[in-house]
Amino acid sequence: MTLGPLGRIAGLAGVLGLVAAAPFGAAGQPPQGRPAQDIVHIPPVLVDESWVEPRRQAQLRTTGDLDVFHDFGFTDRVAESGITFVHRIVADAGRNYKAVHYDHGNGIAVADVDGDGLLDLYFVTQVGANELWRNLGGGGFENVTEAAGVGVAERIGVTASFADVDNDGDPDLYVTTVRGGNVLFENDGTGTFRDITAAAGLGYVGHSSGAVFFDYDRDGRLDLFLTNVGVYTTNEIGGDGYRYYVGFEEDAFRGHLFPERTEQSLLFRNEGGNRFVDVSAATGLQDRRWSGDANLVDLNDDGWTDLYVLNMQGDDEYYENVGGTRFVARGRDVFPRTSWGAMGIAVLDFNNDGRLDIYVTDMHSDMSQEVGPADEKRKAVMIWDREMVGDGSTSIWGNAFFMNLGSGQFREVSDEIGAENYWPWGPSAGDLNADGYEDLFVASSMNFPFRYGVNTVLLNNAGTRFLDAEFILGVEPREGGLTTPWFALGEEDRLPTFTGTPRDVTVMAARGSRSAVIFDLDDDGDLDVVTSEFNAAPMVLVSDLAERQGIRHLKVRLAGAASNRDGLGAVVRVTAGGRTYTQLHDGKSGYLSQSSMPLYFGLGAADSVERIDVRWPSGAEQTVAGPIEINTLIEVTEE
Repeated sequence: MTLGPLGRIAGLAGVLGLVAAAPFGAAGQPPQGRPAQDIVHIPPVLVDESWVEPRRQAQLRTTGDLDVFHDFGFTDRVAESGITFVHRIVADAGRNYKAVHYDHGNGIAVADVDGDGLLDLYFVTQVGANELWRNLGGGGFENVTEAAGVGVAERIGVTASFADVDNDGDPDLYVTTVRGGNVLFENDGTGTFRDITAAAGLGYVGHSSGAVFFDYDRDGRLDLFLTNVGVYTTNEIGGDGYRYYVGFEEDAFRGHLFPERTEQSLLFRNEGGNRFVDVSAATGLQDRRWSGDANLVDLNDDGWTDLYVLNMQGDDEYYENVGGTRFVARGRDVFPRTSWGAMGIAVLDFNNDGRLDIYVTDMHSDMSQEVGPADEKRKAVMIWDREMVGDGSTSIWGNAFFMNLGSGQFREVSDEIGAENYWPWGPSAGDLNADGYEDLFVASSMNFPFRYGVNTVLLNNAGTRFLDAEFILGVEPREGGLTTPWFALGEEDRLPTFTGTPRDVTVMAARGSRSAVIFDLDDDGDLDVVTSEFNAAPMVLVSDLAERQGIRHLKVRLAGAASNRDGLGAVVRVTAGGRTYTQLHDGKSGYLSQSSMPLYFGLGAADSVERIDVRWPSGAEQTVAGPIEINTLIEVTEE
């Protein structure tokens, strides 16, 4: 069996073979101080960027199909922001590339860690220290990692989740790693953290991924569902100046076929006093999928928070919460077919009908067969055999969008509403044009040794369908070009077949995002986007919407009392101008991330807010009567 494009490269020897065959003097600018002949692009097709402008023009011609405001754009302000963080990868994701799950990258999370009213950024990396950047206001940030004590420099990071686990009014931080032990940091309220992992019982060591905080038993304390991918590493230690567990050489991507490599995901109950206990067996939630992430939902609308658990190589599962005592798997009943290679999830009310829909991105189905730009909006053509993917009877070969029909019924409409794209990792939902309909930023890409893949922006066309808008809004093409230095080769790396003059070579690869978070970083009323780039600096995409038109919006921060302090799991409905907008407060800010920040409601043309309705995780229903002033932040405290 072959692995399609994943089988093209097998370690350094394969990379060097491509380098030997690639032309020197390729187009593109070399790093400062290096001559052009020392640059090699892998794959060589990266040299050709002639496709970019025709694709941009083609998308611009579709603006007549948009019924919503789109005359605004984003500019990468990373230099102006002061953020100097650069994501770094282990060798198995770069120089020694193999089809192993290190290439899934890392998350990025947001919270106001010091209580100054500004949202701060936490970046996760594989090699080196994670970094916490304090928001100074006006779009500027400063690195406070060392003072905050959250670097986790000696471990291979994966995800970050901000959540108030002790209900004291400030965001605590949970970081997952690859076999380095996960870490829980308690915030002292000033943005300084202390490691309380051992006492908390959350130092699980394994191939952890997403960490989702929610209150499954409605006791007012946040519990934790920890997804574990599965065993994709050996016991061999690698790394140059750092240590990591080397991935399986030949069959890491087929790990789901080996029962002995299964690593169960875990449910931890918050006992209070910063102590957690594993209740997976006691609640019947013993998920053994190759899962990278999950999200909270309440699909049967009974007030008890359920879970949708992704499977990156097989069927997703929906676990129904039975009165806070146990979970029952009902995935095939509610979702007969799910994305085979599910990677990210967003819950949103696409058409403002008051019912929450589910969007799942599928990365791995797209790895079966690499396609050109003309086919990126189509479902994948699955070429892997039955051993790898099963008979397909329960699978969707691409993204899934489950439209909520009410009464626990869903219809899959991804193609119908334009929600398909190529190489997607994680979706982030937010009303980018403040018209009252939530849009999507889908971090999408592969990097070395694949071609460039664009990030996808799906602009919600008034609840009728999504329309591609990454070129319309200036997210693509990226400033600074489509490639970045990936690694260097010295004379000692030459293959015997190499006939050129011995010299050092910089290998250039495609730039690409893995995760993104949407929030108002400069507090001007519109939503901005910050990305987590793979092996590169982030993009800080600042919107000029506020400069282009008058914005009407409302930010809602929740403060639970009987519920958890964050109000995670609450459903909030804002009624303004005779229309009602519905959001789930799940904290899911993007792939591999959970953030602690206010909900943002675009209000269209409304002049004031008539009411806010909250269904709290405790089950309580609360109404805040208007009129409520627009363009403000309102805190709703549970009564």
